[in-house]
Amino acid sequence: MGRIIAAGHLNWDVTLRVTALPDPDGEAQITEQHRAGGGSAANVASALAGFGLAAGLIGSVGTDQHGRMATRELRTQGVDTDSVVTVEGETTVKYIVVDEAGEVMVLANDGVNEAIGPEAVEPAMVEGADHVHLTGQRPDTAAALIEVANAAGLTVSFDPGRRIEQRAFEPLLDQVDVLLLNEREATAVFPAASGPPIERAASPDRVIVVKRGADGASVYTGDETHHHPGFAVEAVDTTGAGDAFAAGFLAATVGGESFGRPGSGAEPDYERALAVANGSGALTVQAAGARSAPSRVALAAFLAERTV
Repeated sequence: MGRIIAAGHLNWDVTLRVTALPDPDGEAQITEQHRAGGGSAANVASALAGFGLAAGLIGSVGTDQHGRMATRELRTQGVDTDSVVTVEGETTVKYIVVDEAGEVMVLANDGVNEAIGPEAVEPAMVEGADHVHLTGQRPDTAAALIEVANAAGLTVSFDPGRRIEQRAFEPLLDQVDVLLLNEREATAVFPAASGPPIERAASPDRVIVVKRGADGASVYTGDETHHHPGFAVEAVDTTGAGDAFAAGFLAATVGGESFGRPGSGAEPDYERALAVANGSGALTVQAAGARSAPSRVALAAFLAERTV
């Protein structure tokens, strides 16, 4: 079974369900509140652990109660938090406002979720891992993690997230084995998200995955393009759906043969990987909160019902 280390943000999330996202100077009624750990890297690690895989996290929290609760929750879920550092300051808190259609608005404080700089990255952080998954974080820290992973002979995936246009990630995008983007992010990086430019940018050494929301997802390998249409479900909350997708994709490609991955030395089954990833995302949007990724049993049952 492959061990996967996720690196990036670990937050405390306060999810507020409202009747509608308010206009400027407007007001909306809160119908439900939910508090739990969040942050893309932590969400991926939590989902992987829920699939029964060995998962670890590299991240940072503050010395406050939110940091203690977020770290304790991950340990309870089976995530290795030995590389989560506690630093003086406040844990990043995100207020996620979700309307009745599942659309999301996010408010956040600065917090300390980027306290790990490149000087703090050590080979021991990835010891015993088979793969490192990077999420939105300091570009210099991401670069150091890629260097450490390459030196250890590990594969690397990168899901830079919604701030890709605001951060200096560009030099890193061709240094990873798998690049995961949503359609908006893909359009920002490549002139046409589904046309020849992205196909030319992909190669067997850098697979590009484009998440298309309700329209499924695509994988570009340079030689081939694979597409899965996704699953029609009623969305309750889209928070964390992209992280659940990433966890599903990693589980199916590097998570071990017991999760449907081909045997050692075989090419990944990207058709299967997209189905698993889309299934994970589809189940996640049907429940509230960023940590609503399905269990391995629930995901398997969902896919079996749809004869994948």
